[in-house]
Amino acid sequence: MSLTRRQVTSAAFAAVPVALVATGTAQAAQRRRTFYIAGDSTAAQKYADAAPETGWGMALPLFLRERLEVANHAVNGRSSKSFVDEGRLDVILGAIRPGDFLLIQFGHNDEKSADPTRYTEPWTTYQDYLRQYVDGARARGARPVLATSVERRKFDADGNAVPTHGDYPAAVRALAEEECVALLDIQALSIALWQGLGVEETKKYFNWTATEQDNTHFNPPGAIAVARLVAAELLHRRVLAHRDVRRLDEEVPESWITWPDAPA
Repeated sequence: MSLTRRQVTSAAFAAVPVALVATGTAQAAQRRRTFYIAGDSTAAQKYADAAPETGWGMALPLFLRERLEVANHAVNGRSSKSFVDEGRLDVILGAIRPGDFLLIQFGHNDEKSADPTRYTEPWTTYQDYLRQYVDGARARGARPVLATSVERRKFDADGNAVPTHGDYPAAVRALAEEECVALLDIQALSIALWQGLGVEETKKYFNWTATEQDNTHFNPPGAIAVARLVAAELLHRRVLAHRDVRRLDEEVPESWITWPDAPA
């Protein structure tokens, strides 16, 4: 279904936290910062009709202090290109403020060469689109953060976790270095995690149900595990400070993940 830019804008603003009212006091100057996520279905908010499928962006607030608001704009099926073409980046840039963050994770759908509305080539158009996010955030005084794509669940006959994203992670790494942007190498961290867990144990982290064997999307344990990787890397890369994160070494119950009803 094709959406107009106005429809996209109206829907996406539902994900934007309400800004604190300016009062002219020192308290207003200490407003809560917002952590925006631009990405695809691996990070996106899921609703009751999709449970137990869970995006890692749903679990990220569990690892951040209350002073950081999470505005999850990630959407199923989007690439770095289609997210821009649908006006979704414009919505974020219209709301983001100095001191905020923009975490950018695409790649899963950029790889779909048969779909011209989403496909980008790793070393040219993919990097070109990602630069729009980086430049847009910086122009508004916000801090961009690039993340490589979280890895799918794929193993070879010898039980080794196999990378599935081709040159896309390398292209992100190169762009982050070129543009001096903080990099969260979630592809490398997640494939190491899947390797450590092994073929059978990883099924407990992906959306494997009685009717579906999904090796791309997560269930609550998987989303929590990946969100923990993201939060730990935000600390490690000095994007956030120790005072901004929590629970990195604590068990987080699956019951803390909830799926609201889809907006009307």
